[in-house]
Amino acid sequence: MKLNSIVIVNLQSPRERFFGRLLDVATHGVTVRGIDLNAFADWMDHITHREESGVQPTTVFFPIHRIEKIIMDEGIGAIPSFADTFLTKVGSAVEEHLEQ
Repeated sequence: MKLNSIVIVNLQSPRERFFGRLLDVATHGVTVRGIDLNAFADWMDHITHREESGVQPTTVFFPIHRIEKIIMDEGIGAIPSFADTFLTKVGSAVEEHLEQ
């Protein structure tokens, strides 16, 4: 997995999934710029409707003890990746909206 890859980080304690751009990988954890995966649809809606407020990406450090696994955002067969879904709905690449 390379830096700046689009990933999904599965976390524990509490359980959550975070979608975003992988900014740093270290022995003590990872830094990702993105959003909680549960807010993904709302985030696309806010961008599509050009709303200033609402869901916005943040840069977050997750300590290694919270990380269950990190998955590349890839489509599987007929199921598109989250990045592809974003491109289809919003009309621009997710990377553009995850810039700092």
